[in-house]
Amino acid sequence: MRRPPGNGEAASEGRGSWGLWGRQEARRLDCTGHDRCSQALLQIGINMMALPGGRHLDSIPLPGQRLHLMQVDSVQRWMEDLKLMTECECMCVLQAKPISLEEDAQSDLILAGGPGPGDPLQLLLKRGWVISTELRRIGQKLAQDRWARVHSMSVRLTCHARSMVSEYSAVSRSSSQEMGQLEKLLMEKCSELSAVTERCLQVENEHVLKSMKACVSETLSTLGRHFGQLLELALTREVQALVRKINASDNIYTTESTTGNLFSLTQEGAPLCRIIAKEGGVVALFKVCRQDSFRCLYPQALRTLASICCVEEGVHQLEKVDGVLCLADILTDDSHPEATRAEAAAVVAQVTSPHLPFTQHLGSFLESMEEIVTALIKLCQEASSGEVFLLASAALANITFFDTMACEMLLQLNAIRVLLEACSDKQRVDTPYTRDQIVTILANMSVLEQCASDIIQENGVQLIMGMLSEKPRSGTPAEVAACERVQQKAAVTLARLSRDPEVAREAVRLSCMSRLIELCRSPSERNSSDAVLVACLAALRRLAGVCPEGLQDSDFQQLVQPRLVDSFLLCSNMEESFV
Repeated sequence: MRRPPGNGEAASEGRGSWGLWGRQEARRLDCTGHDRCSQALLQIGINMMALPGGRHLDSIPLPGQRLHLMQVDSVQRWMEDLKLMTECECMCVLQAKPISLEEDAQSDLILAGGPGPGDPLQLLLKRGWVISTELRRIGQKLAQDRWARVHSMSVRLTCHARSMVSEYSAVSRSSSQEMGQLEKLLMEKCSELSAVTERCLQVENEHVLKSMKACVSETLSTLGRHFGQLLELALTREVQALVRKINASDNIYTTESTTGNLFSLTQEGAPLCRIIAKEGGVVALFKVCRQDSFRCLYPQALRTLASICCVEEGVHQLEKVDGVLCLADILTDDSHPEATRAEAAAVVAQVTSPHLPFTQHLGSFLESMEEIVTALIKLCQEASSGEVFLLASAALANITFFDTMACEMLLQLNAIRVLLEACSDKQRVDTPYTRDQIVTILANMSVLEQCASDIIQENGVQLIMGMLSEKPRSGTPAEVAACERVQQKAAVTLARLSRDPEVAREAVRLSCMSRLIELCRSPSERNSSDAVLVACLAALRRLAGVCPEGLQDSDFQQLVQPRLVDSFLLCSNMEESFV
């Protein structure tokens, strides 16, 4: 519902940069200062200059040598220092980088600095991203028959793969036969790809090149498969180590750090979430959430669980360890801080998402649904921020899709009053994303006949009318899409509630029909959304059936009288006039 820096520039530059600073400062002070203060500063600068091997300049006995060091030409000294700071990895990349005037030459990937020492996870993720990107780009150049680019990128790919294998071997805890075999296969395919693409540069016959292209494509596919298997195996080993660390630890700081590492991994995408779920990550995190000594870590553990449960394996593991019962206990326990209960609501929202088909079979959820719904309504009512209200209302909205009984529970718990009151509180409801959750709940509850009277009593029709005019403030694609959903669901809610003549008359009195007509006839008002158009046409026809006198003849003949599909085609083909 809601990505981690891991470079090691500071670690890789430390001694070289500090040594240069000291020498430059020494030269500057020698030229400009003769007083005692300058000499003292000079001595400090000299003492702080580190030489390779851990020695310091103050360990050199002869003062003449010290003076000579400062008198050496600055460019010459810089050239000598540069030898110590050169990274072999960068040299490999530079040797494989062609001097090219092609338009995409500047977009070549160079890995700036490596991961921190002893950080195998970040090493794997960073190298994995670079190699995956190179594989994709080689495939693109191959499709364009850019053989010179294909070869140069293949050589660079080999450098990256060799660096990943050697660096990971240096920091990994242990080696396995399977890992060694995959590393060997990967490097063999890299060498094969470089060799065959080099041969292609010497071939001019189109028919021969065509047959060789198929060979290169097959080699590239095999290489990608070996790389994927190696990366998955290495990541699985690292995840296993993290899970074992959580299970074995009774230290709050160790558990916090390890859980944070797991959360960072979940932000890398669904494949890593599957690995974490399969290797017992869900079980370990719920173990944390059941220990009172780790109460301050509950929000972090729950946030990680919400991310893992975006994949089927995560939801299955949650059900196996009675995760729903644990979530219900946290939500109903007022001794937990609001932040903890909000993160528990986020997990509920994730595991009940209507966009995930596998969550519909979460049988254990029904047993605790009443407790969870009651706690979520209370959390909405007491929310101190927009984020807390958003998480709680999102969970409620998803639950209304999950089971129809939830709508009846919400009606009995006066959810309509709580939600409509919150709409006037800008501290809780201040974005279209939150209004999207509220109108989703209202739309699903409006199938109940008793809902109409509660809507009228709480002035809900006026609120729905306002949602028909939802506009994005930032213009970002996500916000525009949220506004479209709010308009569509508001029209759906209005159409369902207008079965009740009292609601329909109230809607006509508030000029809902004119707003619906405007949305139908003006594409810019609905951001050219077909979904909004269909919903508005349906709502307009429902209102016209109760109060036809509110329509002009042209509107009735074009928007109400024809078949729905004909009115849709008419409105969707309209062009705005700017005269």
